[in-house]
Amino acid sequence: MTATTATRYLYLTRHGEATPDERELTPNGRRQAVLLGDRLRDVPLSAIHHGPLPRAAQTARLIGERLDGVPAHACEPAGDYVPYTPRRDELPPDSADFLLDFVHRFPADERARGPRLAHEAAEHFTGPADGPEDRHELVVTHNFLIGWLIRAALDAPKWRWLGLNHCNAALTVIRYPPPGRPPSVLFSNDMTHLPAPLRWTGYPPELRITS
Repeated sequence: MTATTATRYLYLTRHGEATPDERELTPNGRRQAVLLGDRLRDVPLSAIHHGPLPRAAQTARLIGERLDGVPAHACEPAGDYVPYTPRRDELPPDSADFLLDFVHRFPADERARGPRLAHEAAEHFTGPADGPEDRHELVVTHNFLIGWLIRAALDAPKWRWLGLNHCNAALTVIRYPPPGRPPSVLFSNDMTHLPAPLRWTGYPPELRITS
């Protein structure tokens, strides 16, 4: 008998703006989380997954307070880590030095454990939903994992998580249909729920659109 599957809608957000020591959210970060929770009120979320670090946990709590009975739990695969360290021969020659320098700024142990956690994240969060009903889930995470999952949904090279940047409390949605159709990135880095003063935080200044 063939197992029944349905469509999974994966909602991804980066935590709200954090203090310089990253121990908690700033007032702006807390407001960002509340506004994202308001945006998600009408989404039939079944769960909120979040990384274990305080900035992700606080964001998930504030979002959850705006929703009705959606369970939230911490899990390591939703955390902050380098999902893949590319080899030089995988990278475009004109940007290889820049990209490798960026990745190697992170501790070796973080780079070593990242691929395992990225694999677990893909197993936990992606692909069609088991059962006959569509599933909607939110993952409150960090910049790198969102880029990694977008890259995977588009079947892009593994190194291409690099350069996919996401603002604090922006929203990305990926649709995973039953077998026979590819995933779709419905939208990415969407900030329409945030007023102008709360947009673009956490984003490289040179990439911001301010007009």
